[in-house]
Amino acid sequence: MKARLPKGMGQGPTNMQGMLKQAQKMQEDMAALQEDLDAREYTVKAGGGVVEITISGTLEIKKIDISPDIVDPDDIETLSDVITAGVNEAIKKVNSTNGEEMGKITGALNMPGLF
Repeated sequence: MKARLPKGMGQGPTNMQGMLKQAQKMQEDMAALQEDLDAREYTVKAGGGVVEITISGTLEIKKIDISPDIVDPDDIETLSDVITAGVNEAIKKVNSTNGEEMGKITGALNMPGLF
C-alpha cells in the first residue's frame, strides 16, 4: 500500500537541503540585523520635552537630559514621574522597532520560542 503525500511533500533530500539553506540564510540575516539593532540609539522626549532620554538598542540608558524648568525641589514626584514615563516610552520604542525589523525577515513565520 502506497501513501499519497500532499503535493510538494516527499521530494527527497534536495527539498530538505533547500529548506535548511533557507533557514540558515534567515538565521544569518537575523544575526546581522540584531547586531545593527543593538548598535542603534534612540532619543525620546517626555513631559512636553522637558526630559530627553537616549537609549541604546540593547536597552541601556545612555543619557538623560533634564530641563531646569521641571526641577522643583518641592515637587520631586513630578520629575520622577516624567523620567519614569520617558524611560518606559524609550524601552517601548526600542522593542517596537526591533519587532518590526525582525518581522521583515521572518515574515509570517510564527514559531514561539524560536525567534
